[in-house]
Amino acid sequence: MIFAVPAPQPACAQDCPTTGERIKCLLVDDVPENLVALEALLNAEQVDILKAASGPEALELLLTHTDVALALLDVQMPEMNGFELAELIRGSERTRHIPLIFMTAGAHDQRRQFRGYESGAVDFLYKPIDPHMLLTKARVFFDLQRQKRALACQLRQRTEELYINEMFMAVLGHDLRSPLSAILAASTLLQRTTDPEKVRALAATTQQAGRRMQSMIEDLLDVTRARQNGGLVMLAAPGDLAVQAERVLQEVRAAHPQRLLELHQAGDLRGSWDAARLGQVLANLLSNAMHHGRHDQPVELELDGNAPDAVVLRVTNGGEIPPALLPRLFEPFRGRQDHTGEHKGLGLGLFIVHQIVHAHGGRIEARSQDGRTCFTVWLPRAPTPLEQQGAA
Repeated sequence: MIFAVPAPQPACAQDCPTTGERIKCLLVDDVPENLVALEALLNAEQVDILKAASGPEALELLLTHTDVALALLDVQMPEMNGFELAELIRGSERTRHIPLIFMTAGAHDQRRQFRGYESGAVDFLYKPIDPHMLLTKARVFFDLQRQKRALACQLRQRTEELYINEMFMAVLGHDLRSPLSAILAASTLLQRTTDPEKVRALAATTQQAGRRMQSMIEDLLDVTRARQNGGLVMLAAPGDLAVQAERVLQEVRAAHPQRLLELHQAGDLRGSWDAARLGQVLANLLSNAMHHGRHDQPVELELDGNAPDAVVLRVTNGGEIPPALLPRLFEPFRGRQDHTGEHKGLGLGLFIVHQIVHAHGGRIEARSQDGRTCFTVWLPRAPTPLEQQGAA
């Protein structure tokens, strides 16, 4: 069975207005009937209404809701009138951007209007308020807020795309150059020697460098597929995770003969998965543990098939991940350099692991404490259909 699951969008895309997040409008009036009437009038605008019966209550709401598109303030209120409330809103860095429209039942008074504008109002309406006029004015600010969100989201997306493009160029200009140089040097030496032992050694060096280049190119292709083509395509078929794990373990042990690698398995490890992709998950997690884990402590792979609907795999190694890195652990290219500027590789392995696990309907998390680091993967025994994941 072939299935594909879209890759998770970048964090910026989750804040994009296209995700359906509604904008907010604050209503402040000490008369409950006025609040009800205004809310009924604005309900058709697909906005979340925040209601306050006093100035202090409005300020309390603004402590948790700073992304307000418009505030409609009654002028004549006890304790704190609308002008005083507006001055406090304008005096805060977090809320000074909110457009304010005053509403009053008082007589037309230019001095009151001037005071309102001096307090930061963008308009001044007199009761009884014309519903059509209020809606027309409010829509302007609602549309501006939606456009502001859309532009901010596009800016973050373009910034991330530029960052990814720069990292691709860095890979081409630096990471691939090292194995390519090894291949060129080995081929030059091959032309100068006829010693069978040296020929075999140089051929092995060339082959190893070629595999490194192939692995880098495959990782870059996976990143491209995951981020631009709607996710990675999985070829699901019945299989046994224990068989795949044994194959990967042999490869990792051969590459790191000096390291201790332990396997613990229990329960039924069968399911419907893309075996090759799960092998990639195991290989990347184990290679990451070998590279970053403490050499004096073993790397442990645990496969737990005791649950009826899922299999859990854990990769544990000695050493801790810096707390600042944990939130960005599964982002692409995050591992290229540490704070000292030392080169740390592409940083694509964990990103690809995350994409493969997600495409199988599973999840992955990393914990690092008390001198140990553990990656845990929850893997459903059958792939989750796309429509079910979207509804989750």
